[in-house]
Formats: sequence, C-alpha cells, structure tokens
Amino acid sequence: MGGFSLELNEDQTDLRDWVHGFAKDVIRPAASEWDEREETPWPVIQEAAKIGLYGFESLATWFADPIGLSLAIATEELFWGDAGIALSLMGTGLAAAGIFASGSPEQLAEWVPECFGTEDDPKLAAFCASEPQAGSDVAGYRTRARYDEATDEWVINGQKAWATNGGIANVHVVTAVVDSTLGSRGQAAFIIPPGTPGLSSPGKIKKHGMRASHTADVFLDDVRIPGRCLLGGKEKLDSRLARAREGQKSGGQAAMATFETTRPTVGAMAIGVARAAYEYSLEYAKDREAFGRKIIENQSIAFDLANMKMEIDAARLLVWRAAWMGRNNVPFTAGEGSMSKLKAGEVSVWATERAIHILGGAGYTRDHPVERMHRDAKIFTIFEGTSEIQRLVVARAISGMYIR
Repeated sequence: MGGFSLELNEDQTDLRDWVHGFAKDVIRPAASEWDEREETPWPVIQEAAKIGLYGFESLATWFADPIGLSLAIATEELFWGDAGIALSLMGTGLAAAGIFASGSPEQLAEWVPECFGTEDDPKLAAFCASEPQAGSDVAGYRTRARYDEATDEWVINGQKAWATNGGIANVHVVTAVVDSTLGSRGQAAFIIPPGTPGLSSPGKIKKHGMRASHTADVFLDDVRIPGRCLLGGKEKLDSRLARAREGQKSGGQAAMATFETTRPTVGAMAIGVARAAYEYSLEYAKDREAFGRKIIENQSIAFDLANMKMEIDAARLLVWRAAWMGRNNVPFTAGEGSMSKLKAGEVSVWATERAIHILGGAGYTRDHPVERMHRDAKIFTIFEGTSEIQRLVVARAISGMYIR
C-alpha cells in the first residue's frame, strides 16, 4: 500500500512542462499586444489547436486524471503565461463543463467536439448564465424557455450578460427558467446550435482586465431549438421539476452545478497570475539597487516576497484538494470548492498589488507586466461567484443553516 505523497507523477510533470513551454514561448511574447488590441487572439488559439493543447481531446485527458490535478496544473501554467489569452483558450472549457454537468453521454459526444472545432478550423463556445439583474443571484434569472409540444422545440427569450465568447461562439450553452414558481430549482440548461436565428450580440465589452478575452451580452429573441438540445433530456427535467414541486431535493440546478465543477479550476487560474507576479517581482528585487544595495536585502521587500510565496503555495494546496475531491466524488461538506476559489482569488489580487509596490513607479507603467497582471487578477474576486458568495457557501456548509 502506497504512502501519502504530494509528488506529481510523470504524466503530470510532463503535462506541466509542455504547457509551461507553450505559455513561455507563445503566450507571453504575445501578451502585451493582445491586451492593447483588446481582440480575441485567434493566431494563438490556432497554434494551441495545432499542437493539441486546444481541443476536446486534451480537455478529456485532463478530466480523466484519476487524481484530479491535471486540469489545475495545465490551467495554472496557461494563466502564468497571460490571463487574457489563457481565458480565450479556457473559456470554451466552461461551456464544455456545463454540458458535462447536465448533459447525457450522447449530448457530450455530439456537442463538446462542436465547442472546439478542428485543428484546422478551431471554434469557441460560451456558457451564458449571468444576466443584467442577476449575477450571483441565480434565483433571479429572467430568461425563459417554453416547450412547444407541437414542434418538439424549445423557445427561449431573454438577455445574458458577461458571457465569455458570447456572440462569437460556435456553441452557446444557456441557462433559462422553465418554471418560475420554483426559483432556481425551476431552471434548465440548453444548447444553442451554430447559426440558430434569434441569437445576437451587440459586440465586445471593454474591460479593466482580461482584455484579450471576448466578453459580451447575448440576446435571445424567440430562439427556437430542437427538443434534443435540452441538456439531460425532457424526461429527466420533468422528473426533477416534479420532485421540486413536491418539496423533495431536486439535485441542484444548471448554473450552480457548472460553477461547482469549475471553481477549483478558476482558483488555478488565479494562482497562475499570482505566481507570475511573484516571480517577476522576485527577480526585479534581486536585480534592482537602491541606496547602495539590492532592494531584496531590505526586510520589508524580502518579507513581502516571503509572504507572497507562502500565500500562493497555501492557495494551491486548497485548489488541489478541491480538484481531487471533485474528481473522486468526495462531497464538499465544508464548501471546499468555494474555499479554493475564494483563497486563490484574493491571494491573486493581493500578490499582484504587492508586485506593483515592489517595483515602485516602474510597476505602475506598462513597461512591466505586473500592471497588466494586477488588472487581470481583480476579476477572480468577482466572476463565478464573488468573494462574498464564496464565504456564504462555506458559512452555510459549516453551519448547516441558511445564512443570508
């Protein structure tokens, strides 16, 4: 019987080194350009597709890791390269996770490849959950889906906000209300196939950070999709709604099921950015001289760097624990998934701010990447559940009470 070990196996170290090489050689040299252009970095996506880094096969391989760490390892390395470009590569994975969380095996086989396209013609996918008046408040969603029994079609109307790849995606995964009397338990997730009439987007939103990643509102105006595009199928939905109407547990709802699957991965994203800022500021402090000595020889600078390293490593351990638990179906009895995302997100914002401070005036300029890293990091305390929502999840889990 093997003993406890935190050492990565050969497959995981090979994966880490492979992705790190791509992040170092392809992503980093392009980071500043695509941040300034605020455009989707299609050439980088194409390069990633050519080597098999972007595609459903790689994502499936990472998910298949029985230890559960491969996806977190790859994600950290990509975001170490650059967060905006990395999110352009990883955003499709959120939609794929939505299909995985709610879809049937047949739907996974049909639609996940459509999310990514091919090596020669890569595509994107979008997961559309948030709305203008409802982000963290998933029970407040207003987008409606109505079943047309005569044509076996679902008709969807509403507006989605802050959708990564929204409007430019090949496949959109959309959450919608099918029974408004049941709150969040009356929701379902749907596939919007490529080219479906009625789906539109006004264009990319200009953002504080993650500028290379496309974020947009998505409008759904009498969008008609085949009945088979309801993730999980109508029989499963009807059964779940019946249980909810009777007051029984319904097994959760579509948006939260996806977020629980992806929160440790978002934590890994945040760690990648924090680590990049830490490493850059460490090298800067070892090289920069002031008052006749390297600035790292000052305790205030050295202690900042020591704290950065400690906090990043602690956050990574929380992410790895949650990733292992999720892969091995160990229940998050204390909100461990939310813990990992909460800690990593706040560490990323703090560490990138300290990196700017260590560089001083230089860190505030675009001549050094820590300025961009700081802008990119802020979103980790906001999207896929704010820090306050993560604390709420943990508080409810440890207390067993419905804390508001």
